[in-house]
Amino acid sequence: MRKLKVFLTSILIIGLLAACGTSADESNESTSGSKDGEKKVLKMATSADYPPFEYVDTANGNEFIGFDIDLVKALAEKTGYEIKIQDMDFNSLIPALQANQVDLVLSGMSKNPDREKNVDFSDVYFTAKHMIVSLKDNEIKSLDELEGKTLGVQLGSVQEEKANELAEQYDIKIENRNKISDLVQEMKSGRIDVAIIEDLVAEEYFEKDKDLTGFTLEEEAEEGYAIAFPKGSDITEEFNKALGEMKEAGEIDELVKKWLGGE
Repeated sequence: MRKLKVFLTSILIIGLLAACGTSADESNESTSGSKDGEKKVLKMATSADYPPFEYVDTANGNEFIGFDIDLVKALAEKTGYEIKIQDMDFNSLIPALQANQVDLVLSGMSKNPDREKNVDFSDVYFTAKHMIVSLKDNEIKSLDELEGKTLGVQLGSVQEEKANELAEQYDIKIENRNKISDLVQEMKSGRIDVAIIEDLVAEEYFEKDKDLTGFTLEEEAEEGYAIAFPKGSDITEEFNKALGEMKEAGEIDELVKKWLGGE
């Protein structure tokens, strides 16, 4: 009888230990792979070479700053998430979403029909235009002056699409680079003659580099910047709702004033 009691007690202890182990394992589960307190962690990708929307604050360390960074922080606060930001080349952003490596993308990305085939988008939060950028000592002042020139564009950007449209009208050679800074360097080295860059981003470069100049394609309005999510993501709707609340409260306008000098 004593042996039976010892055996039953041992079975009871093993069962309790197993239950505790299961509870601990379950408490570490998260659909995003990580938790911080009660906040679910979302992975956001960006191409941090696009001031004033997203760039690295090298003067004060390696922190990501910009319009989009402030926007995603505000959205995370409203929706109850924590955001972990990952930097990558612009042309890798949509593939990262498609492979479910990240949960969302904020990177000055234009919402257009081609991209909507591969990812879901929020409502548009900002609209920008194209700018033709050149060196002051080799200035391009009109589209007609593009004839025979080499035009640089950021790989995977909406400007790449615009460059292809221009190539149907003008005799130009298109060169792709991963980063905007690469385009500027290529102009200075003489490997390209001119670049097409989003207007407000170009203005940021003009502030830092007095060798640059450009003109805006006034007749062209972009589809507008939006947040990208994997197809069928269950967070698209709640982020879109929070974005709508920010617009209604004038918070988007405040970000425009802070980062873009809007009135």
